[in-house]
Amino acid sequence: MPVDFTAIDFETANGNPASACSVGLARVRDGVVVDRAYWLIKPPASHPQFQSFNVKIHNITPDMVVDAPTWGEQFDDLLSFIGDDVAVAHNASFDMGVIRAACADAVLPTPRLKYLCSVQVSRKTYDIPSHRLPLAAAAAGYGEFAHHEALADAEACASIIIDSARRHEAADVPSLAKIAGVKLHQLKAIPLKL
Repeated sequence: MPVDFTAIDFETANGNPASACSVGLARVRDGVVVDRAYWLIKPPASHPQFQSFNVKIHNITPDMVVDAPTWGEQFDDLLSFIGDDVAVAHNASFDMGVIRAACADAVLPTPRLKYLCSVQVSRKTYDIPSHRLPLAAAAAGYGEFAHHEALADAEACASIIIDSARRHEAADVPSLAKIAGVKLHQLKAIPLKL
């Protein structure tokens, strides 16, 4: 099955979606993870603070991102890795919200990515009590992983889509969305408030 896509996961420094502090990416070709990328991101000057709640979740501290690229400095690498793929994320509204908010904060155009939410696919695929990433990934046959480490989360997310495509006998990601009865979304810029 030519199930090709890129799974993505962000961690943020605080409650503002523009405060991305790390990203993990897993490129899938023919239902197999073939490439991975991970890097830290220096949050913008407008949202630099690291809240203790967030740090407890992902263990990224301000000292770790001092020399990391800003959103604008890493943006081309992010887009280059995703290419023309459908981006897949677990609770995609959060991760796409990070892209949208960080682009707005950095005054960069919001990329018109097509994206799919693996939580929605999980709900249509697995009969489990919760569709949180660790449980959905386990249902997909993916073993234990370092939850809230962006690359580990991206790979776990990829496993859900790969397994779901197999179970639903979907030839590709758009077919999986159609068969599962979930929407393939298009990322758009934040509307301007007048």
